[in-house]
Amino acid sequence: MRPRFQRTLRRPATVDGTGYWSGRDVRVELLPAPAGTGVVFIRGDLPVPVRIAATVDNRVEATQRTALAVAGVRVEMVEHVMSALAGLGVDCCVVRVSAAELPGLDGSAQAFVDAIDAAGVEDLGAPAEPIVVEGVVRVGDDDAWVEASPPRCPGLSVDYELDYGPGPIGRQTLGLKVTPEAFRFELAAARTFISVAEADRLRAAGLGLVATHRDLLVFGESGPIDNQLRWPDECVRHKVLDLVGDLALVGRPLHAHVRARRSGHRLNGELAARLVTAARRRASA
Repeated sequence: MRPRFQRTLRRPATVDGTGYWSGRDVRVELLPAPAGTGVVFIRGDLPVPVRIAATVDNRVEATQRTALAVAGVRVEMVEHVMSALAGLGVDCCVVRVSAAELPGLDGSAQAFVDAIDAAGVEDLGAPAEPIVVEGVVRVGDDDAWVEASPPRCPGLSVDYELDYGPGPIGRQTLGLKVTPEAFRFELAAARTFISVAEADRLRAAGLGLVATHRDLLVFGESGPIDNQLRWPDECVRHKVLDLVGDLALVGRPLHAHVRARRSGHRLNGELAARLVTAARRRASA
């Protein structure tokens, strides 16, 4: 495992959009940060801005998204920007937001990747201390699970199996070594997907009212409605994108081979918490 330095953005970058759930416009500012900062969200819309570190200690349960909170102040839908930062190897960044929910954009992480690439990335001169998984850590049950085992290569690799049974999504698998190049070209543009029945339930509950079939993949009986897939297996690619973002809550580079079957944000977060606990025990032994 070759050591590397922590990295941050060379200059600020901005992404604007609308929250899927809230319908509120939001500006996301990605700001350079010194070594040791990690990723920190700032709710800049509040009278007194609140800092929320992107760590498993601050993770809170939320339906179909990843949320963080400090003293009751939340940021939600953080998984795509976290995935973009982790996928491109950015360790330290202040993410200043003008609302609680980050923008849904086109359902992918592409806009965040484009913003990071436009800003550039630079080394900070301090070593990045990874979490290196030494044994098998598994959460879930026989139907849905995710596990981390010792790395097969430097960094993070993933094998994911998605299985929606009969229907247009069906069963999809993807194996990938997560490098900046692989993330840019194999994961970043993969979009959020839901069934039309699920979309109708959300709308009936007053959620997602501004999102259209062009903003994410809504699957009917024959496939996406009013939209086209970017890959035949775009759904499993998005699941891996989410997994990378959720595991970034360990707060350090992760060296592991991760296997998953039908895992989502809750199980991904549980695995991240278990990995942090194991690393803390090793450090204190």
